[in-house]
Amino acid sequence: MITFEHVTKRYPDGTVALEDLSLDCPTGKTTVLVGTSGSGKTTAVRLINRMVEPTSGRVLIDGVDVRSRPPEALRRGIGYVIQQVGLFPHRTIADNIATVPYLLGWDKKKARARAHELMERVGLDPAISKRYPYQLSGGQQQRVGVARALAADPPILLMDEPFSAVDPVVRSELQQEFLRLQADLDKTIVFVTHDVDEAIKLGDRVAVFRIGGHLVQVDPPERLLAAPADAFVERFLGYDRGFRRLSFLDAKNLDVSTPATIERSASADETRGAVEAAAGGPVLVVDDQRRPLGWLTESGLPRWPEQSALVPIGHPFRVDTDSIRAALDAAVLSPLGIAVAVDSEGSVAGVIAHDEIAAAIRSPAPEIGPA
Repeated sequence: MITFEHVTKRYPDGTVALEDLSLDCPTGKTTVLVGTSGSGKTTAVRLINRMVEPTSGRVLIDGVDVRSRPPEALRRGIGYVIQQVGLFPHRTIADNIATVPYLLGWDKKKARARAHELMERVGLDPAISKRYPYQLSGGQQQRVGVARALAADPPILLMDEPFSAVDPVVRSELQQEFLRLQADLDKTIVFVTHDVDEAIKLGDRVAVFRIGGHLVQVDPPERLLAAPADAFVERFLGYDRGFRRLSFLDAKNLDVSTPATIERSASADETRGAVEAAAGGPVLVVDDQRRPLGWLTESGLPRWPEQSALVPIGHPFRVDTDSIRAALDAAVLSPLGIAVAVDSEGSVAGVIAHDEIAAAIRSPAPEIGPA
């Protein structure tokens, strides 16, 4: 548990970075600090590893004031990942990852074996271990930074906007990797971001800050979206917070129906009969493993079996693991307004129309209890 007890940080010029911050970051959970620029998020993180010292108040780790330990010893037990990565350009990838183990006195064989193990864990091919940072992409460098922070297996991980310098596709991949790692490792993580969607996706608890270092609200993401503490939080979350909240509603609760289907290999007569039997409605064309390929309507029959005869499905959603947000997105992107649900194997599990999803969303939602 990381605890901030009435922490204030005021600089000599009078600038207040944090004002009377009291916050708990639970053990084994991810606490995300989010807010406008200059709201004190990074300062709060740097107080934990003593890169910044408080003007007043205390920062505790498991009840012990961080100032009771020498900064160097404290930092060796805390992983730290920043936006700029900060890799040593003259060291190989393996040696960059092994930096803290070397400082702790590990022999090279053990440290490099740990580096290779962590490269696989963060999704890097160990074959690149002898390369140098300049030979890697931005996303690969960021993965190396995460691996380096985990090298000595610290119980605490501090991450200051670690994914903001990469493109959206790589950022999404890194976020998914982060969630997978945390599910395996259960680290106590304090994560800084300015991106609300990232905060909601990654955080067990989200702490919202505003200018002047004031903590406005701290809650689990679902409660934050359902009950903003004040007008500032509501504006910060944006007017699409209702759509974001759908991420916490399971698609498996949707009442999907069985569509009319036909295999891609069916004869012309079988295909025409299936479309006629659907009484003008669309028929879902599937492959031999019942994976969806597209919709066939009466207007597409003259061009069948060309691929252009099919109306795209948009994209499917996983009925067992996805959220209602994913199902709604699938329906919105479908030219026919119908979302196709698939199972873990990618086979069709059912379909649901846009208006049916909307009706499910309008159904009474469970009450959100206290955080």
